[in-house]
Amino acid sequence: MVSPRSIRPEERDTPRPVYVVWEITLRCDHACAHCGSRAGPVREDELSTEELFEVADSLARLGAREVTLIGGEAYLRSDVYALIAHLRGHGLRVTMQTGGRGLTEGRARKLEEAGLAAVGVSVDGTAETHDTLRASPGSHAAAIQAIHNARAAGLLVTSNSQINRLNMHELPAIAAELEAAGALVWRAQLTAPMGRAADRPGWIVQPYMVLDIIDTLAEIQAGAQARASAAGLDPMRAFRVTLGNNLGYYGRHEGKLRSRPDRSDRYFTGCQAGRFVMGIESDGVIKGCPSLPTAPYVGGNVRDLDIETIWADAAPIRFTRDRDTSELWGHCASCYYADTCMAGCSFTSHSTLGRRGNNPFCYYRADKLRREGLREVLVHAEAAPNSPYDFGRFELREQPWSDPVPAPTRKRSLPVV
Repeated sequence: MVSPRSIRPEERDTPRPVYVVWEITLRCDHACAHCGSRAGPVREDELSTEELFEVADSLARLGAREVTLIGGEAYLRSDVYALIAHLRGHGLRVTMQTGGRGLTEGRARKLEEAGLAAVGVSVDGTAETHDTLRASPGSHAAAIQAIHNARAAGLLVTSNSQINRLNMHELPAIAAELEAAGALVWRAQLTAPMGRAADRPGWIVQPYMVLDIIDTLAEIQAGAQARASAAGLDPMRAFRVTLGNNLGYYGRHEGKLRSRPDRSDRYFTGCQAGRFVMGIESDGVIKGCPSLPTAPYVGGNVRDLDIETIWADAAPIRFTRDRDTSELWGHCASCYYADTCMAGCSFTSHSTLGRRGNNPFCYYRADKLRREGLREVLVHAEAAPNSPYDFGRFELREQPWSDPVPAPTRKRSLPVV
């Protein structure tokens, strides 16, 4: 996701969708058990090729610089190659995020020839865990092969993992697999309780667990840097770990895991939804971020209004531009970093607690509570309604650090904690 530090100084006072994540179809060759959009069947009203091109033209006029195509699986649309070429014709950098099941060597080559610059392949565990989360035997092997196929086609290859209670103990093994396969960057983020993941509350990490997760990621990063240095590799071309926008926040590893290898001063500076980020759904719905739950955050539809108007005027798009710390609540309201962080990732807090403004998945917060002998736990209170990008609700409670929390299982009916 875009960082304000990637925005040119003269641009920072003028919100524009520098980074756009565009779901061009909900059709998918997986039916992942933790999928936030509940992808699988195609939407009945997805944009036509002509409409895709019109949207691409609007993004260029708005000053977008990079577009990431997602699904479902974006490569399942036969016109994806034409769309990539059209976007490239406007000078936009085009990338793709994929589960990799059908990213054959031939398909990867066609994507590169169309102008795709990079591909991110999702790997959510070692083989058994990944295949459980993806609800598809052989999915892990296909994802690793997709990395090889994309590299062979000349694409820059990264990987991302959703961390949850099934895979959080496998992080060193996942990193080793990805480094061996040739992924350049591994981006770690939390599985949020949205979509099908909302149906499995026992898979969601408890807030205090982010301490061990981030400590482990920092150890992995340090090891990767040491190996690169010993081998005389350019640090910018060596495997590295970075944090997604719903993981981290101001702990002792923030600079190490939020920065590029050539600097260590980056830190989280708040949700950029609707400021420098835009999300587009395959039926033309516009949101400030692709991960935001749909119902509360629809700014409009490109079939009803032009994107420029939606971006400029729609309140659900503008919320990060218009809000202040008065919307914060819970521990976030009194946090030292409140003015900068603004309660972290909006989609994660909203899909967890039913509204944004209080984010328990925070290293600084969990560490502060730990020193006080406390920890926060989530208790499942309300089920999701079973629609794309939907969510239920958890309640947040504090308990002594020593109180036990039940371990998850892989069954559909999981213990609620």
